[in-house]
Amino acid sequence: MARDQAIESAWTAEDLYFAHLAISDIDGRQFYRVERSNRAGPRIAGVDASTGTIWNGNWQVRLDGVQAQLTAIADDFSLQLALVSKKPPVIHGENGVSQKAEGQGRASHYISLTRLLTRGTIVLRGKQYEVTGASWMDHEFFTHQLDPDQSGWDWLSLQFEDASELMLFRIRRRDGSVDPFSAGTYVDTSGRSVHLRKAEFELQPVHQTWTSKASGAVYPLRWHIAVPSLGIDGEVSTRLPNQEITGRTPRIPSYWEGAIIFQGSRNHGSQSGRGYLEMTGYDHPIELSRCIFPR
Repeated sequence: MARDQAIESAWTAEDLYFAHLAISDIDGRQFYRVERSNRAGPRIAGVDASTGTIWNGNWQVRLDGVQAQLTAIADDFSLQLALVSKKPPVIHGENGVSQKAEGQGRASHYISLTRLLTRGTIVLRGKQYEVTGASWMDHEFFTHQLDPDQSGWDWLSLQFEDASELMLFRIRRRDGSVDPFSAGTYVDTSGRSVHLRKAEFELQPVHQTWTSKASGAVYPLRWHIAVPSLGIDGEVSTRLPNQEITGRTPRIPSYWEGAIIFQGSRNHGSQSGRGYLEMTGYDHPIELSRCIFPR
């Protein structure tokens, strides 16, 4: 039974902690998600650098080098996972900086563990599942948000069956063009990473869309991917169209974030993989005062 899960911390502002938790039940065709915000306080929310612990209520991540323990409890589901990184951390961008727009400060530091061997349990509507697999961890922090001419972004990560990984993102501009600061990273089987500039890959929507009844956004659900220098060519799609996280108020943008599969070729041989796709700015352009980067 194929089930995909993700837990993500959103952002903190002063002593206010935001987080969301989502599970995509692919076979059951259900998407479960919950969000929360808490002020910092004992057993409420916070970060303890001495123990490597981050918590928000009964959601907790404990980090120890390249190992992590994830625990989270929600009304319809819970999870308890142990993760060990098989590869060293990847620093995206050039010279440790992932530029997002023209000008000083319009950038991020962006770090990933792209292949975490994962084992644990997921309880969904009272039924417990033992799970094993591979996870992907992102951590990205910014000095600035989107440029005023940028309206949203499309981002995906893929773990290929040959034990390599690929991350691509494109930033959409209000005039319909793709920002030249769109970029990506390829990680080979040994963990060596290669930066990809916009001209070195293709990430384009093709044909299939899904319209949200909640937000009215029309999301592209099938994408063509090509990285000619690596011999990668294929399409990503999803078996679960509704993986949207809607804003709690009209001022907060909705976004689609969920499980995808890749089918294609690598140097003329077949290639497949699994991953995660995130799309923002399809209900309305993301503005600086509204912008929340989920990773």
